[in-house]
Amino acid sequence: MKDVVVAGGTTGLGRAIALHYLRQGARVTVIGSTPARGEQFLSEAGEARARAGFIRADLLSVAENRRVIEEVQARHDSLDALVLTAMTPFLKRVETVDGFEGTFVLYYLSRYLLSHGLTDLLERGNDPIIVSLGATGFTKSGVQWDDLQLTRRYSPARAILQGGRANDLLGVGYLQDHPDGRTRFMLDHPGYTNSGTNRMPQPLRTGLNLLAKVFAKSPEENAKRIIAVMDDQPERRFIPWDRDKPVDPDLSSFDPDNARRLSGLTRTLLA
Repeated sequence: MKDVVVAGGTTGLGRAIALHYLRQGARVTVIGSTPARGEQFLSEAGEARARAGFIRADLLSVAENRRVIEEVQARHDSLDALVLTAMTPFLKRVETVDGFEGTFVLYYLSRYLLSHGLTDLLERGNDPIIVSLGATGFTKSGVQWDDLQLTRRYSPARAILQGGRANDLLGVGYLQDHPDGRTRFMLDHPGYTNSGTNRMPQPLRTGLNLLAKVFAKSPEENAKRIIAVMDDQPERRFIPWDRDKPVDPDLSSFDPDNARRLSGLTRTLLA
């Protein structure tokens, strides 16, 4: 039996991946911020409910991420997959209880905590893999080293670009920190997905919903592609992927020196 954990697993792509593995006989735990969506996931599990779990958590909080790690450790003896999909765009700068910028936390810091914190369980799994969704392989912009928390000139676009670049470096840095491990790290750009979780204010919300209906793929359709790679993993441990094709691992987005730099800064932030 596979063991799978999905952060952001009550909506969109995360939910589609979680339900797929649950229906394949896996033990699946999803993490989300909304109890009603968690209950809906458990209800949809049907006869598989005994293998389904929901952890309600605010992943913007460092303490909550650490609590999640403890709850996953209590539920699972090993992990075959950790899927990191939680993300929310903020039109205005949001500062968390720990003093960090919100997008940076969801796109990077939470994922750093969960991936490193659950490594022992992953290393006990069969062909273990971490999958982290984002704008993988984009070379535009980069990490704002002198202003990681975007206290100056904040904009949603800058925050998302910075989060995406940090997420790319997370995959490289994780493998640097665990050079002798078995766990693979897949960075995936899923493409435009109609997740049904548009929280933008009107009239922007209506416009984006119309665009999604015309141009976006369903979560289930995009999940199939991700699942195919998860179930038939390449030999290499670093797996950058953009929709239906691999990404050049030598792109500047994956610079190993920048990955080491970000890992070091992260350890200082969390100390």
